[in-house]
Amino acid sequence: MSDSVVKELNEFLKGQYMGIHSYEHYIQKLKDPKIKKEFQKIQQEHKQHALVVAERIQNLGGTPVDDEGPMGSIVGYLNQLNLPDTTEGLIHGALKGEAMGIEKSEEIVKGDLDPISKEMIEEILDHDRKHTYLLNSYLH
Repeated sequence: MSDSVVKELNEFLKGQYMGIHSYEHYIQKLKDPKIKKEFQKIQQEHKQHALVVAERIQNLGGTPVDDEGPMGSIVGYLNQLNLPDTTEGLIHGALKGEAMGIEKSEEIVKGDLDPISKEMIEEILDHDRKHTYLLNSYLH
């Protein structure tokens, strides 16, 4: 079971790295200091979550990945080329990324996770859902 848990957690960790890198690109393009600060906070949370997941993988005897992997890297590069220029467009992009991350993560939680890992991922998902509420609030 430990190998499958490590594999699932590493997939989740790749997603966290994708989020971290996406927010880096958004932050670089944002002009509004208030929104930029919020994006920086969200990015910091993703970094913290990545550390927690990496530590869990190590505690299970595995080796955590340290990036989003080749496919994630390609997707990230392509997304970077298509970043919008408006604050609203960047917020929409971040919302789309968070939604995809939550959806993918929910699939992982349904997988072969031990109770401790499952609880950890569910807590992270709760934070990610709060990110979507916050981002949505800037659109209304």
